[in-house]
Amino acid sequence: MLSRTADHLFWMARYTERAENTARMLDVNMQTSMLPQSEQDAEQGWRATLGISELQSAYDHKYGRFHTRDVLDFMVRDPNNPSSILACLTGARENARAVRGTLTTEVWEIQNATWLDMQKRLKSNLLETDPSAFFEWVKYRSHLSRGVTLGTMLKDEAIHFIRLGTFLERADNTARILDVKFHGARDTSKDVAQRDFYYWAALLRSVSGFEIYRKVYRDVITPARVAELLMLRGDMPRSLLACMDDVVENLKHIRNDVSADTERFAGKLHAELKFGHIDDIMKAGLHHTLTEFLENIYDLGNRVSRDFLVPLAA
Repeated sequence: MLSRTADHLFWMARYTERAENTARMLDVNMQTSMLPQSEQDAEQGWRATLGISELQSAYDHKYGRFHTRDVLDFMVRDPNNPSSILACLTGARENARAVRGTLTTEVWEIQNATWLDMQKRLKSNLLETDPSAFFEWVKYRSHLSRGVTLGTMLKDEAIHFIRLGTFLERADNTARILDVKFHGARDTSKDVAQRDFYYWAALLRSVSGFEIYRKVYRDVITPARVAELLMLRGDMPRSLLACMDDVVENLKHIRNDVSADTERFAGKLHAELKFGHIDDIMKAGLHHTLTEFLENIYDLGNRVSRDFLVPLAA
């Protein structure tokens, strides 16, 4: 497969996944912001959302002061914010259009229809009147895109590049959410147990993990178990281990003459999670472990670009 074609497929998937992840974060933060809390705590929650995507400085430069409405506008419809839902779904559609002949008709029509419908929804007052409904729509369109891709496309190199992009993006996002939310928890440790429950429940819901947590642990929500679920459980779909399972598997199907080192690097990251123990991670420092993982997943993305895709600009 031509590297440029692979590049478009890879980034189509990453942008679709990023739009969903952004919608998840914003939706959960909208819900938690309605809990009884001070204005300072509410602002801190929104700033943590910006921090997850490393957009705090960009937001401050544009707006100067904090307002919930401005954060939503910046993260949803700002075309100059590369992580906004508008920018992500536009990027996904443009990459899909560039390789229209490689995709099935159904996959292309989902991407195109999503982009067209988004224009209508952003022009309406839905984001202002019912933001949760808008975020649910984004998540639904992402689920629909993945389902149609798996259900209609030939299992050749094209789908492996799509899946690789999806799981690299998902791993990056799960690690960021976990890292930022655990930092935020230290600032709310003085709050009552009920507040802590809602805090950790919100984190789990942001990755569709609340019901899974209840099924796996059948007990109160504790920080260590949340970290274990989202890092080391291969049966949790959005965990770091589950993502790396799929990254390693899809790399096997697209290997070429220069990708052996990248496969070894991915295999090492995978092994650290597969054979890791949460007690050792907490002892070493969760923030340190997640920061190192984020650096490695960024490096892995660059290695994938170098070996298979159009190299990223220096």
